[in-house]
Amino acid sequence: MGARGGPTAPFWFAQSPLRAEGGGAVSEPMPVREGPRGAGWVMGLDEAGRGSLVGPLVVGGFLVPESRLLDLAGLGAKDSKLLSASERVMVYRRLASVGRAVSVSLSPRTIDRYVADGRLNRLEAEAMASLIHEAGPSCAYVDACDPVAERFGTLVSRLSRCPTVVIARHRADRDLPVVGAASIVAKVRRDRALERLRATLGPELGSGYPSDERTVKFVRGTLAAAGPLPPWLRRSWETTARLMRERSARALESFA
Repeated sequence: MGARGGPTAPFWFAQSPLRAEGGGAVSEPMPVREGPRGAGWVMGLDEAGRGSLVGPLVVGGFLVPESRLLDLAGLGAKDSKLLSASERVMVYRRLASVGRAVSVSLSPRTIDRYVADGRLNRLEAEAMASLIHEAGPSCAYVDACDPVAERFGTLVSRLSRCPTVVIARHRADRDLPVVGAASIVAKVRRDRALERLRATLGPELGSGYPSDERTVKFVRGTLAAAGPLPPWLRRSWETTARLMRERSARALESFA
């Protein structure tokens, strides 16, 4: 676990895409009696929207005093996938009584740039490291996206440049309430981002995932129109590539 190198942020953090394109770390008011930095604070980290075709990938974190860890399960903190949308919002609000939510929103353009180099896991690690760097908890539990959990935890720890102990585990969102709380933060904020997109583009956008026929139909219709690809669409996804090939085929048939 790298020692903190003073107040200067890591070299990648100052120029990171997490600070650009409307991304950046986001902290909503969740009142606590003292700041999280220092001993005795624990952080959970997870993501939402990794497989989505549209919209941001949101990495969420939840900070809680070690003395309140056992309260999380009683508040309903668990893997967000085990909760309905209304249940997630209800638990999200309850969490305000014991800790603070933070998150990083990663734009489709940023995601595409990392996917092009096969570095999506690296992007997620950078986002988690940025949240750890800013909060400085004594310990952070991470839901690992890498098949080798320990390798992912080592990467997050190195990038954070903090003395924080980072523990990465598979299925941490199911096994550890503090990571379950982080998964709820990530999912609620990702859902809000999609709600804003639907308010602009229409409800036909659907959930944003390639498994949703409404989303695929909406993207296909959007691509049928001439012009550049919209900024809310992830270009690097195979579904987008397939729909682009369909558009090119139709254009060639029309020309012929």
